[in-house]
Amino acid sequence: MTQTGEVILDEQRLIARILESQNSGDFVSTRLQTDERVIARVTDGIYRQPASALRELISNAYDADATRVVIQTDAPRFDRISVEDDGVGMTPATLAHLLRHIGGSAKRNDEGRGLGVTSQTDLTVSPGGRKLIGKIGIGLFSVSQLTHSFQIVTKIAGDPFRTIATVTLRQYSDEHSQTASGDLGAEFEAGKVNIWREKAADVDVHGTTIILNSIRPQARDTLRSREIWAAIEEAEGQSAGGEKHDLEPPKYHIGRIDPASGELLKKTAQRFSNTPWSDSDDPKEAFDALVNCVWDEIRKGTETNPRLERLFDYYLRMIWQLSLAIPLPYVDGHPFDIALTEVGAAYKLSNQGKVQASLISDGEGSLRDRLNLQDTTVRDDEFSVFIDQLKLSRPLRFTGLPSTSHALKRPLIFAGQCLQEFTNVAPELSGGPLEFEAYLFWAPKIAPVEHQGSLIRIHGSSGTLFDPTFMRYQVSEQTRLRQITCEIFVHRGLDSALNIDRESFNAAHPHSVYITKWLHNALRQVASAQKRLASEIRNEQREENRQARACFINRFGLNLGTSA
Repeated sequence: MTQTGEVILDEQRLIARILESQNSGDFVSTRLQTDERVIARVTDGIYRQPASALRELISNAYDADATRVVIQTDAPRFDRISVEDDGVGMTPATLAHLLRHIGGSAKRNDEGRGLGVTSQTDLTVSPGGRKLIGKIGIGLFSVSQLTHSFQIVTKIAGDPFRTIATVTLRQYSDEHSQTASGDLGAEFEAGKVNIWREKAADVDVHGTTIILNSIRPQARDTLRSREIWAAIEEAEGQSAGGEKHDLEPPKYHIGRIDPASGELLKKTAQRFSNTPWSDSDDPKEAFDALVNCVWDEIRKGTETNPRLERLFDYYLRMIWQLSLAIPLPYVDGHPFDIALTEVGAAYKLSNQGKVQASLISDGEGSLRDRLNLQDTTVRDDEFSVFIDQLKLSRPLRFTGLPSTSHALKRPLIFAGQCLQEFTNVAPELSGGPLEFEAYLFWAPKIAPVEHQGSLIRIHGSSGTLFDPTFMRYQVSEQTRLRQITCEIFVHRGLDSALNIDRESFNAAHPHSVYITKWLHNALRQVASAQKRLASEIRNEQREENRQARACFINRFGLNLGTSA
């Protein structure tokens, strides 16, 4: 009997049991089941941008204990993309489970032990001890944003063979679902897979490579920033006819492509492309140059509030977003490790309402030292990600910032930590304990504008980017919010509040509700401390000015008396 036939028979039995219950007074117990069409829709459309696919593949590599991920995008053409890692790789059994159980991840359950994807002693961590990012087993199929045809090449250490699979995903169609084989109950195929084994040259090699072929035209146009260039080309054509349009290309870009030939189309300022780095820069230097060019806009007075969407084309914005989303070191060090001498003042946040933040006394050390904060980032030798010419880091800077005319010349940093047990609520309702640390960094100028807001990381990873509303903080004073960057590092909990796309949260989940309240209370403490310090400085400046005027008047009066 086919699988479809078994499903129909099982459903008929359930109907019979329901009908029997009308006379017995008993109830019928069963379980919810998911139609394969639902999985097809999930894998085909839950991710919003091509960048999401690369983020998920990098996360899979991290969960596989990779130390190095190398992505080649074929920029600026984007005809083929490869993602190669040196993780543990997959056995034939692990690969078979992945392909046959979309949405049924072996991570975080007993199957993971046997398949080698989780620790033998802790199902929430990788074999190497990393807190797992993935949990439901659809990350690989995020590639449907980019292509419906890809190849998996994988191998574990000690295996004399590598395993290769070619996958062709079937795009969901409402029309097809109603007409396939003329049978509404027909089984739906999410795709076709061909798998084989090949002799490997190096038995000790391990890792997985994902090769994305035949990039979808829509995704390729997005990666090429086709919408931006098309508008510019249209404006250029109108200008040639005598009508002037001020439509400038992004300041930094990888070049425009002729959609017909796939070749570089046209020079801008005598160059096909304009990137902040030079060809001679090593990957780290190149990424540092990408970060520096944003702050240089302020230093040079070119742009007072630099925005990535104005500075960069889609490809460079994607690089920036990926560097924020995955577990990486900061470009200039973790904010918890900033020397207290580098900031105007540092405060400890209170978890109680209507309580002010506590000023941390001056002296040596860092927030980590003073508050015993635990969050760290992975070291370069633990996990590195390369995309084309760049080695990614988190692009946040906290020291060496450009000067402004604000009364407070130096930034303020606030840090806190919280453990909420939800002891009076059943774990199935509360989601269990919630533990996190956080910082709120106030500075007269936050750059780029896209860093104004709050970002939540779960085990070092984030798909949400910065939320400029600070989780719907209702306050009329918007200027101060535009001067704050906040990151919340969740060490335990919140996973169950994360929506399936890992790019948003269920706002009604108890963990989301608690973090929202905590953040809003922290913002009030920041505002109170910042206002108080700014007021003190302004008062001091006014007193200095008063004394200076009095001194001038005294000298001027004395001179008049002498002259008389």
